[in-house]
Amino acid sequence: MISRKLGATGPVVSRLGLGCMAMSGVYGSLDDAESIYTIQEAIDQGINLLDTGDFYGMGHNEMLVGRAIHGRRDRVLLSVKFGAMRTPKGAFIGVDARPAAVKNFLSYSLRRLGVDYIDIYRPARLDATVPIEDTVGAIAELVKEGYVRHIGLSEMSAETVRRAVAVHPIVDLQFEYSLVSRGIERQILPALRELGIGVTAYGLLSRGLLSGSKPVSSGDLRSHFPRFVGDNLQKNAKLVETLNRIAKEHSVTGTQLAIDWVLHQGADIVPLLGSRTREQLREAMGAQHLNLSPDDLRRITEAVPAASVVGTRYDERQMAMLDSERASKATS
Repeated sequence: MISRKLGATGPVVSRLGLGCMAMSGVYGSLDDAESIYTIQEAIDQGINLLDTGDFYGMGHNEMLVGRAIHGRRDRVLLSVKFGAMRTPKGAFIGVDARPAAVKNFLSYSLRRLGVDYIDIYRPARLDATVPIEDTVGAIAELVKEGYVRHIGLSEMSAETVRRAVAVHPIVDLQFEYSLVSRGIERQILPALRELGIGVTAYGLLSRGLLSGSKPVSSGDLRSHFPRFVGDNLQKNAKLVETLNRIAKEHSVTGTQLAIDWVLHQGADIVPLLGSRTREQLREAMGAQHLNLSPDDLRRITEAVPAASVVGTRYDERQMAMLDSERASKATS
């Protein structure tokens, strides 16, 4: 596995990471044993960056990751998001990034993961009621105390990132990035490169849209996302057909082509695979061995244009809560 340095001040990580959210039921029921085997196989194949969140499955995901890395802690870097609040039914009800809450969330994450420190700790979203300086300042105190090694951010605007980095070095920004989700390219990515901050990219397949995956029940998170609803899904299926035709020419899958496209967007970008099973992991990891030319990449970009996707990446309420999206609207 080839390595990449995460930002100017961050750790050296595998050029592919594993995002573990999907292992906690957001897309339907799963087998914990298979999830653990998948995480462990990823580690054995050289992936050392594991991404989770304390609100994924309301703690389930952290406990799952903790079981998977038992005896392997020295081989992995843990990236943990915090701050999102949920009801007992799982509904998202806001963000809490107050300094006291930051330290409380971390305490529970350490216990669930079974570790003494977190490698990269980040607020999942901007708390509009708390200055980002206060949130980052609280994490900085945890860095001094040895409970956190590095600070990251997620789904925040270039302006917010600049304010944060004035308080403490930021190693990366986590953001949804794929062939059909490219909002980061307008303002945020140029600012990150100016500041020497890396990117950990999630949603490489637009929640499975680019692999042809569809919601199978109301318990599937995607059943509430505009890209997967009604006529939108049928219209977006044409993009998948186009991607698969190009993939067939290269004797690979559309999934591999979409992942490899993200890999080629810069050495400062670390794609997070969303694989839920060992089979999915093996297919996804095959993307790193493709040999696409600049002309190939340009053709893929033109054949599957982001402007052609129908529907936003989150529902209207969640889109309104994204600091990254609010900034884009204000300047468009």
